[in-house]
Amino acid sequence: MVSSTALTTKVESGSPYQLDNPQVQKASSALLRHIKTNQVEQEKNATKKTLIGDNDSDDEETPLKNEAIWLILTTKKHVVDKNRLKPGKISLPHSLNSSPSLSICLITADPQRGVKDIVADPTFPQELSSRIDKIIGFSKLKARYQSFESRRQLLSEHDVFLADDRIITRLVPTLGKAFYKSSKRPIPIRIAAIEKVDGKRVKKDPKNKPSKDERSASFASPIIVAKEIERTLQCASVQLAPSTTAAVRVGSSNFSAEQLSENIAAVVQGMTEKFVSKGWRNIKALHIKGANTMAMPIWLASELWVEDADVVEEAEETPAIEAGKKDKKRKSVEDGKLLEDKKSKKSKPAADDDETASGAARKEKLKQLKAKALEDGESTSADASKEKKKRKSTS
Repeated sequence: MVSSTALTTKVESGSPYQLDNPQVQKASSALLRHIKTNQVEQEKNATKKTLIGDNDSDDEETPLKNEAIWLILTTKKHVVDKNRLKPGKISLPHSLNSSPSLSICLITADPQRGVKDIVADPTFPQELSSRIDKIIGFSKLKARYQSFESRRQLLSEHDVFLADDRIITRLVPTLGKAFYKSSKRPIPIRIAAIEKVDGKRVKKDPKNKPSKDERSASFASPIIVAKEIERTLQCASVQLAPSTTAAVRVGSSNFSAEQLSENIAAVVQGMTEKFVSKGWRNIKALHIKGANTMAMPIWLASELWVEDADVVEEAEETPAIEAGKKDKKRKSVEDGKLLEDKKSKKSKPAADDDETASGAARKEKLKQLKAKALEDGESTSADASKEKKKRKSTS
């Protein structure tokens, strides 16, 4: 009989390294219900009531506030490949940025005028350009946002930050922990034009620095840039660290259980194929959690090693090893007997010495008592003779 309290279930057929979709959907439903219940309780206990929530839906199952839901991936070995540690993205079936009032900040390589001209071009989609509220070049970003407060203000003004992939690694010291401890880390996009010869991409020499005119002309066409931005908004941002744990946002609390489970499946597939070395073999556990909830397991590995060669099995002992073990055992027994004999020999003289010492002490005490008695006797006889002389003299 299968226990109803089992956290995860194993697949009945095929490779064990795959998600159990019914289990993922069940966990997604339970997590969404829990978030909804917590929000209702907080609303009842709050001193100030919220008149308008984040969602306009009248569905009772929809939470009052829209909270982020994360996939927590734990690996068996540390991710140390620098190429895998670069920020990336995974395409999702259900977008995390579908709001029409979404505010986008676009950080570009210098000069920023080239990107501004692209967004202002008539061929650039109007629906997308209306959501891009700010375009700033890398040099101006460093000059204007040096203080911590200015960076926090920039973070609060926009919902999504997109960054040119040519400068994405240089943004960490520029933006600081105000950005990289939040869920609004810059997502890389490709704005630069790709040079191709005979259908193959041509790599540029990093030593040859382009001129200003060449840099202005290095951006892709407005149509390509618009498609890249739309595709990026449909993706989940992946920011790995040199550790065994990674968190990827896979949905929101206003998603349905089916939408959330589909996004989870897409992210797990992308992580195993592109970002985690050794793929499924290196994954230890998968959990999902809300912003203020405990992590709920959806997949747990039955093996804690990556390769079978890492496990040392107990080998059959050769006759030489067995003989060596017997010699060691016989030697240890003999050594034990020798130690016992030495202890017994040492203990006997010690006991004799104690007895002789106690006898000598008794003799010495008796001698002292006898000497004291003699002294007392002599003093008594002297006193008696003195008394006799005194009587004679008086008579």
